[in-house]
Amino acid sequence: MNFTWEVKRDFLAAVNETAEEKRALVAALLLTSGTVSPSRFDFVSENERVAGYFVNLVAELYGVRTEVKEAVRDPKRERDKLTFSCAGESAARILRDCCAEYGEEGISEHLCGSEACARAFVRGAFLGGGSCTLPRGGAKTGYHLEFIFPSAAVAEDFRYLLSTLELLSKSVMRGEKYVVYLKSREALSDFLSVTGARSALKTLESVSAEREESNNLNRVENCFAGNADRTAIASALQTVALGELKSSGGLETLDEHLKELACARLANPTLSLSELAETLGITKSCLSHRMRKLMEIHKKTVKTL
Repeated sequence: MNFTWEVKRDFLAAVNETAEEKRALVAALLLTSGTVSPSRFDFVSENERVAGYFVNLVAELYGVRTEVKEAVRDPKRERDKLTFSCAGESAARILRDCCAEYGEEGISEHLCGSEACARAFVRGAFLGGGSCTLPRGGAKTGYHLEFIFPSAAVAEDFRYLLSTLELLSKSVMRGEKYVVYLKSREALSDFLSVTGARSALKTLESVSAEREESNNLNRVENCFAGNADRTAIASALQTVALGELKSSGGLETLDEHLKELACARLANPTLSLSELAETLGITKSCLSHRMRKLMEIHKKTVKTL
C-alpha cells in the first residue's frame, strides 16, 4: 500500500457528524475531481472506494443517486477511470447548496464556516486531488504532500484555509493546474494530526525514526571517513618530512627516542598515531609530543638548508 492510499483510507473512515461537514466534503471532491455547469456535474475517480464515498455522500445529503456515465481503462495504471454524472434540477440543487460559487472565483466562504468543516473540506480535497510521498530506502525524494486545483484563485483560497488550521503551504503552477504543497516532515505530521489520519501518522513517525537512524549512521560513517582521511594526510606529511630529515642526515643528530620514532614512522607510513604508539610501547600522548618535536626539528633543518 502506498502512503497516499493509507492517508485516503484514514479519511474515508473519518466520522463527519454534521450535514455542513458532508457538504464541504462534496464541494471539495467536485472541486478537485469534477467538472460542473449550472445544471450538471461529472465526478471522475480511478479509485472505487473514493467514488463510492462520493456517491454515498450525495445520496445521503440530497437523496440523489448519481449515474455511472463511463468507465475508461487506463492501460498504464491498469485501472478503470470512473465517471459519475448528475444533470437537471437535481444537479442544480446540489451545486447551489454545496458549491455556490467557486472555480475562478475561489472557494465560497460558507463552505468552511467552522473548523470542523474546514477539516472536512481539506480531507475532501485530498481524496479528490491529493497525494503524499515519504522517503523510502535509498530514494532521493523527501517528504512531499500536494493538492491539485483548477485555478490560481482556488489554490490561494485553499492555502488560506490551511493557514486557519495552522498549516503553512506553498503553491506552484504545473502545466495548466495549480499545486498547493507542504514539504517537511514536521508539516506532514501537523497535517495528518489536524485532519485525524492516525494510522498514516504512525507510519510517518516510523519512517521518520528509521530515516533519522539511517542519517545518524551516515553521519558516524562520514565522521570516521573524515578522521581516516585526516589521519592519512597527517601520516603522509610526517613521512615526507622525516624522509627529508633522513636525507639531510638529520636523523643521526637525534636522541634515541626521537630517532626510534622517526624510523618507526618511515617504516610504517600508514599507521595511525595510536597504532604507532602501540608498536613502540608508549602512550599516544607521549608519541604526539615526540612527533611535534620531530616536525619542529624538520622545519628548522629545512630553513637552514
